[in-house]
Amino acid sequence: MSTSDAWPALPYEEWKDTCATLHLWTQIAGKIRLALTPWVNHSWHVAMYLTARGLTTSTVPYRSGSFEIEFDFIDHALLVRTSDGARASTPLAPRPVARFYRELFDLLAGLGIAVRIRTMPNEIPDAIPFERDEVHAAYDADAAHRFWRILMQSDRVLERFRAGFIGKCSPVHFFWGSFDLAVTRFSGRPAPPHPGGVPNLPDWVVRDAYSHEVASCGFWPGGGPVRYPAYYAYAYPEPAGFSAARVRPDAARYSPELREFVLPYDAVREAAEPESTLLEFFESTYAAAADLGGWDRPALERESPDR
Repeated sequence: MSTSDAWPALPYEEWKDTCATLHLWTQIAGKIRLALTPWVNHSWHVAMYLTARGLTTSTVPYRSGSFEIEFDFIDHALLVRTSDGARASTPLAPRPVARFYRELFDLLAGLGIAVRIRTMPNEIPDAIPFERDEVHAAYDADAAHRFWRILMQSDRVLERFRAGFIGKCSPVHFFWGSFDLAVTRFSGRPAPPHPGGVPNLPDWVVRDAYSHEVASCGFWPGGGPVRYPAYYAYAYPEPAGFSAARVRPDAARYSPELREFVLPYDAVREAAEPESTLLEFFESTYAAAADLGGWDRPALERESPDR
């Protein structure tokens, strides 16, 4: 497979409508998992995960069994599978969020699954309740497939990066609220209360997420002030001097607006060695956060087995 096939182009402006619709569709599935699983610190119980075909809620407990919801970006279908062998599906195709919401809950009802969710989207300004959203209705199958392939490549590198840390660390997971793939390392020390202020997200949820010092990084398809897909890295609380730290590769820049380092995805996909370039970004930004923040790095790190 060529580099261009493995790391496909995904100009944000060409698929922004599909991106917005898919963001909302994943929120509906994610909120179903949220409603049925015990609360885990930092909201780790709500995240989705990469599969060999798309994104999954992973196992969701229900009564004496379980089920999962998967977005299949190869056959472009939404599937619900239960632990007793039942399954139902509907195509991933252009239609309003309100219709998708009804169809998914009809699938669940047909499988004997009853659940209620809060229908206001999270982390989105000017949000429309799912059942009333006739605005977002785009689905470009090719773009959705390329997005998933980028997530797969990013997941591979994030897993390598995660392997070098033996302190508390999140899984590599996909947050449907912010619509990004992320991994987070922890220093082990409590952090000052987060100011909150995230659109349509209770401040207590944000404070739970940032209850302890973190260095986090991941992939985001773009939006708002960043009109291109990008990798990011930030620290909370941000240590003095972090914004001026020298990180690699040279294409990485600190965004004062986002308060994080940003590396355009195209700088990675066009590099001679995309995986090494991306790993360099994750490691150098983490080193800046940990060194400037006074983390006990010898106690928290190890040489990755693949090195």
